[in-house]
Amino acid sequence: MKRASTGRRKSVDKALTLLIPWAPMADAEVIRDRANDRKLRTLPPAIAVWLATITHIRHEHTDYDSMLEDGYDRDAARHFIVDDINTVLTRWRATRLLAPEEEDGLEARQD
Repeated sequence: MKRASTGRRKSVDKALTLLIPWAPMADAEVIRDRANDRKLRTLPPAIAVWLATITHIRHEHTDYDSMLEDGYDRDAARHFIVDDINTVLTRWRATRLLAPEEEDGLEARQD
């Protein structure tokens, strides 16, 4: 796997700090890795960090995966977890929250 350039890593670090300054280190590391993944590397760092953050929170801090296992379709499950995602973003002092219509439109780049 090709590693992200030093400039890219620094830009992702800055975007991560600006977006979610109070994220726990363990979560921030996973988000940083996702934002530097080949699937998101072509995107601007701020967008890659946002998508990686939402994906991480969705899978690690909500009941999203359990809802899928229980038979909810992806769009329904995502609709029901928007408030949970925003709760985590608020706890991490995020500078942005997720709008319900935005969650419905996010592509599953990292899922």
